[in-house]
Amino acid sequence: MLSLKSYRSYISLILLFVPPVLFGLLLVVFQGNDKLRLTRELPYLPWQFLVMGVAGAIATAGGVLDWRYHRNPLNLKIPKKERDAEAAALGLGGVPMFVLMWLAMMQSNPATWLIPILLVLIYTVVAISYDEFVFHIKRCGPLETAYHRMLVFGNGVAWLAWFHFIFC
Repeated sequence: MLSLKSYRSYISLILLFVPPVLFGLLLVVFQGNDKLRLTRELPYLPWQFLVMGVAGAIATAGGVLDWRYHRNPLNLKIPKKERDAEAAALGLGGVPMFVLMWLAMMQSNPATWLIPILLVLIYTVVAISYDEFVFHIKRCGPLETAYHRMLVFGNGVAWLAWFHFIFC
């Protein structure tokens, strides 16, 4: 039976897969919506969604590798303050951003969502920067730093592709 501590560590792993699974599920549910610009011929999806898929896969792989790295008893365990900072970035930044971006994408006038999206973006960038510069900058080795860069930059490129799809 899993302990509460072990259960919490698996929650962070599961949460890595929520955005891609939820995005894919919403694409299937709303496939008939013209705003998604899905086609019956290859490539079926707009190029921005393909970029999101590749960049998101890189980000998810980085997150999984980082999660596995911290399961090895020889590697540094993550302190509670760092877990809290990461949870704040995800819970107060990533989740609202996903909701706002989806709502903007499905509206005929997405510009009405631009200011809330930019406010959440600023918060998210600050929260991620805080986590990286307070907790990671001095203690992470090259391997863990590579995992973090995969996660952060993969998500950044995926978000930029989605933003381009909605607003350009």
